[in-house]
Parts: sequence; C-alpha cells; structure tokens
Amino acid sequence: MKRFASRDSSYLPSSYLNVKPSLPSLPPPPLLPSGEVASPSCMECLFPRGMIGHETTLERLVEIPSEVRTAYSLFRPTPLVRAVGLERELDTPARIYYKYEGAGPAGSHKSNTALAQAFLAREAGITRICTETGAGQWGSALSQACLQFGSSLEVFMVRASYLQKPLRRVFMEMHGASVHASPSSLTSAGQSFLEKDASHPGSLGIAISEAVEQVLGDPSCCYSLGSVLDSVCLHQSVIGQEALLQMKEMGDFPDEVVACVGGGSNFAGIAFPFVASGEGVSYVAVEPSSCPTLTQGELRYDYGDSSGLTPRYMMYTLGCDFVPPPIHAGGLRYHGMSPLVSHLVSLGMVRAVAVFQEDVFSAAKLFLRCEGILPAPESAHAVSYVIDSALRAKEAGTPSVILFCLSGHGLMDMAAFS
Repeated sequence: MKRFASRDSSYLPSSYLNVKPSLPSLPPPPLLPSGEVASPSCMECLFPRGMIGHETTLERLVEIPSEVRTAYSLFRPTPLVRAVGLERELDTPARIYYKYEGAGPAGSHKSNTALAQAFLAREAGITRICTETGAGQWGSALSQACLQFGSSLEVFMVRASYLQKPLRRVFMEMHGASVHASPSSLTSAGQSFLEKDASHPGSLGIAISEAVEQVLGDPSCCYSLGSVLDSVCLHQSVIGQEALLQMKEMGDFPDEVVACVGGGSNFAGIAFPFVASGEGVSYVAVEPSSCPTLTQGELRYDYGDSSGLTPRYMMYTLGCDFVPPPIHAGGLRYHGMSPLVSHLVSLGMVRAVAVFQEDVFSAAKLFLRCEGILPAPESAHAVSYVIDSALRAKEAGTPSVILFCLSGHGLMDMAAFS
C-alpha cells in the first residue's frame, strides 16, 4: 500500500487554473453603493492592477509570475498523504487522503495567495499593505510575503483571536508587521464599534472595514484580502492542480473532495481544479454551526465588510453586521462567502454542512493520535466531516475515496485543546 505521493517538482503548476470557463454560468458582478456594476477601475483605490486583472480574467490559465513560482518551490508541491492510521482506527473501507498545506512556511495554505499579492503590489510600486486577519494564519503568511517582496504591513487582527492566539501576533511582528486588535481606536470604523461595546470581540467584517479605511486615500498603500475574492481562489488553485497529479500517481481518484469554509479560499483551492476537470465528484464545504453562512445564510448582495466601505457581492451571507461567537476557529468567523463558492452551492454543485465545535476538537485529537499532525481548528472541521463520512462508508460497506484539504496545522493553537 502506497501512503505518500511524491513531491516531484514537475507537479508544481506553471499557471493558475481559473474555474470560471468551466462553469455553466457566472455569479452576478459586484455592485457599488449606487447600484452600478463595480468596474475594474473602481477597484484601483484598493488593489494593484495586477490583482484586479486576476480578479476579472476569464482566461482558463493564468501564468504564475516566475518570482512567485520560485517562492512556491521552497515548499511546493505540498504532501499528499493517505491517512492509513485514521482508516485503521475507524475500521473503514473508505480510502482517505489529505493534501497537507501545513507544510508551508506560515503553516497554512495562505502563503499561496500572500506571495502572489505581495509580488503584485511590488510590481505596482506599492510600498505599504494593509489587511485584516482572523485566527492569524493569513496575517502570518502575508507578513512573510511582505518581508520577501519589500512592503511594510499593517494588520487588524480580530480581537477574540488576538487574545486567544498571542503567538500569531508575535509571529507577524517578528516579520516586521504592525498588529492591532480589532476593533481598534485607530479608525472611525473601529471607534464606532468600541463606543457600543468597549470589549467587543470583533469580527472579520469589522477588521476588513478598518483595513479598507486605512487604505482609502493613501496611494502608497493597497488592501490585501486572504479569502473570498475570485483572484484569491485563482491563486489557491495550485493546491488542487497538484492533488490531481498526485492522486493519479497514487492510482486513485476521489469520490468526495472536502474542505472547511470561512471565506472559501482553501475549499476553492482543493475543489475548483477538480470541478474544472469535469469528473463526477461530490464536493462538501464544512463550516461551523456557530457561523453557518452557507447552511443558514441568504444568497443576496451584501457588503464584504461591516461598515459598507467595500462593493456589495452576490454571496451567501448572515448579514454584514453579524458578529459570531468567539470560537477558536477564528478563520471561519466571517459573515459572507466567496461569490464563486456561493454560486456553486446555489447551482447544487457543492453541498454545505455545518458541524459543532466540540465534535471538531474531538476529531482533531483523534487525527493527531492516528496521523501525528494536529490540525488547526479551521481544518479540523473538514476532519470531523471526513470521519463521519468514513463511518457511513463502513456502515454501507462501500469503499469510497475521500480527499480533503488539511489547510493548516494547530501548533499555535494548543491552548484551545487544553
């Protein structure tokens, strides 16, 4: 039995793979507050032109800049592993594989887009980037990327995670980033929320508002977003492209492709290349029951932030003013969902499932004992579903094949497990 796929350098893609040409239709475009379509030129106050080009392209293949690909080559291709220990523990006929993005330099899949965005900012002559982060994995990845490509970085970190995960803040600061608990007193948006609640736990929507406010009116600064956008989903396609080749090497092919969802980037990364391949696969997006965007939200136009500074996107949303409880999976505490992921759910191409935090932590501990890796709380949502799916396969006596994205490790989240 082969357990590990090789990490052959030829598996690292030379181009990003765009899912849009493979879809039967596209989601409606983003809108300005006036109701007009947000044209590419409207986005130039926030994003570098190269990023806008990635956001709006309909080309199937988009070349990865050589410097970005060189940066990827330090850790990509990432491992694809058959979870033999977990299969044995569950006594299941299912064959379980995971694509391990925790092997990246910041411990998650976020470096795939962080490196691209920092490079595109440098190419546009931008010297300062401002962003938000939930659990801190995105901020960690972007702090490394900014250091590599010569930009300063300011991060608004959701207050609940800022307090729960102080080592993430330390990691970002070690790479030169300035990190603020959000809501903060540095912006009008932050001040408005602190006036209502001085100990506000924060949300990704609020942190986005603060970051965007800092960028507007400063031509030397751009905004960087670690999920949701079409361009981010495009950058993350390196995950699924590698997985397709590695699964072929393993002589297997998934019946189910599974990943956790907060804004949708790591789900898109593992799933969209399989969608584009046209193969008959079941896709499952797993979210927290305390922030059930896909399973209980509405599909409608809504702002990406909590103060209405961004365009409105057609997406599943709980409302831009929704503040989820301070769960440990800080990266999944977002009110909205990627328009592309939302669109696939609305078309019936993707199934959404919500799981409870106590089941998530039990699954993470079991995975650690069986596979030797502690998943991040976000990734553990996928693990929880995979365990349930494998047990259903056992009951049915069906040898299904499950592939999931283990999008981050939990080594900085140990306090959550104590």
